[in-house]
Amino acid sequence: MSTTSPERAGARHTPQPPRAKQAPVLDPTERARLEQAFRVPRARFMLGAVVAALVLVWSFVGAQFNFAKLGEGTVNMGAFLMRLFPPSFDKFDRIFALLIETLQMAIVGTFLGALLSLIVAFGASSNIAPKWLYYPTRWVMNIIRSVPDLVFALMFVSAVGLGPFAGILAMTLGSIGSIGKVYAEAMEAVDRGPLTAMEAVGASKRQLIQYGVVPQASPLLVSYTLLLFEGNVRGATILGLVGAGGIGLELTTAMKTYDYGHLSAIIICIIILVTLIDQGSALIRKRIS
Repeated sequence: MSTTSPERAGARHTPQPPRAKQAPVLDPTERARLEQAFRVPRARFMLGAVVAALVLVWSFVGAQFNFAKLGEGTVNMGAFLMRLFPPSFDKFDRIFALLIETLQMAIVGTFLGALLSLIVAFGASSNIAPKWLYYPTRWVMNIIRSVPDLVFALMFVSAVGLGPFAGILAMTLGSIGSIGKVYAEAMEAVDRGPLTAMEAVGASKRQLIQYGVVPQASPLLVSYTLLLFEGNVRGATILGLVGAGGIGLELTTAMKTYDYGHLSAIIICIIILVTLIDQGSALIRKRIS
């Protein structure tokens, strides 16, 4: 009967160190293709950098950007900020009512603007609309986007009179140019694979949009709609400067009458409202992401 020595038994059961995993080897042809795709020609990069630097310097000079002048005006800016304290909330009831009106304007303007922008975006998406519809829709959106909302507000104030209705119409029309373009780009960025598969089985254009485009783009559409709502709250404040409703007119009146305490109270209330809306929008975006 043979016996095994302890030395040999220990050597037999000694665990071997784990072998190092070898890095995957990339095919030379594939490596060359990837390097070519991500390589930026040095001459083109240097030329682009020089052009960008020249444009930036030209813009700074043309816009008369001056840090020294800002430093000299710091004292005056500090004096203006000191006049805003302490805030006066004696007219809080009026501020609150105008803030509610501003919020209502933003809600209605966002709803109408998002609805019309979505309809227009279908005609401005290159993967959905035919060219005879795509280009005119894009041109109309460019024209709308180039006109400031204050001009739309003045136009509608002259048509329907002073009040929030004019502001809502201005926000709605202005949204078509800005958010409509973003909606269209979100639809163009969807994965083409599902659309190709649906076309292969004979899906109609409506089915492509309903089951292929909108489900993929819906998270971005919701996020952009919330962004539109936040912008409309701030925009409603500005539109009030020309009498289109909201708290903007009260803000302008406080500035013209040098009622700094009342002005400070309005600004604080606007900051609180915008902060609450921003937090709510962030929570909704987190839930849908």
